[in-house]
Amino acid sequence: MSEVTRPTLSDALTERMLELIRTGGHRPGDRLPSTRELSQRFAVTTPTLREALRRLEATGAIEMRHGSGIYVGAAIERLVLPNPNMREIRAAQLLELLDARIVIEPPLAAMAAGRAAEEELTALKQALDTAGRHLRGEDAELHDANMSFHRATARMAGNVVLHEVVDALLTVHGPEQREILQLFDDRRRDHEEHLAILAAIEARDAAQAEERMRAHLVDVKTVIEQRVQSPR
Repeated sequence: MSEVTRPTLSDALTERMLELIRTGGHRPGDRLPSTRELSQRFAVTTPTLREALRRLEATGAIEMRHGSGIYVGAAIERLVLPNPNMREIRAAQLLELLDARIVIEPPLAAMAAGRAAEEELTALKQALDTAGRHLRGEDAELHDANMSFHRATARMAGNVVLHEVVDALLTVHGPEQREILQLFDDRRRDHEEHLAILAAIEARDAAQAEERMRAHLVDVKTVIEQRVQSPR
């Protein structure tokens, strides 16, 4: 039986930082005390404080601006926050992640098609343009562009909570998403499916956008399922 993980000093400090932000009435964009002041306030060493700050930055609760200071992040008021802790990747996690996305993202694509504004369409096009330039092995850049496309589509749906769910899902499961990209291993096909979704959203065709998003995610899941069961 594994030993129950005990809260660390960094865990406690993270909670105290959040409490400082909440009780101090700080809003997104507000500047927080300096690293030195926070270390003195909480009676901790600078390395311990920095570890807690990195955790908070990973969830978007704070923003550390080089040469400027520490600021309250835009995500401090989010209802869903990603957990930055890494886990071992299992095949079942990949399939469960895709199952969740199949449930959530197709209806959001339909909603996006129904209310797409020009500036939002531009963001989708830019994400796919970037992806198109990285189909020959630059997987880190391709992954980021693809996730930007899915996040932007969810944002266009106009439901803040559902957008946060998708954003947190893709952030929490970033390692799994990168593994899925490697296993799917058909970057051109994946890109063409994204382009088809974009075309439906541009045409304001909600039914087609939903169908194409679902077909895309089901296609990915089918390939991943085959490959984790019968490794190449």
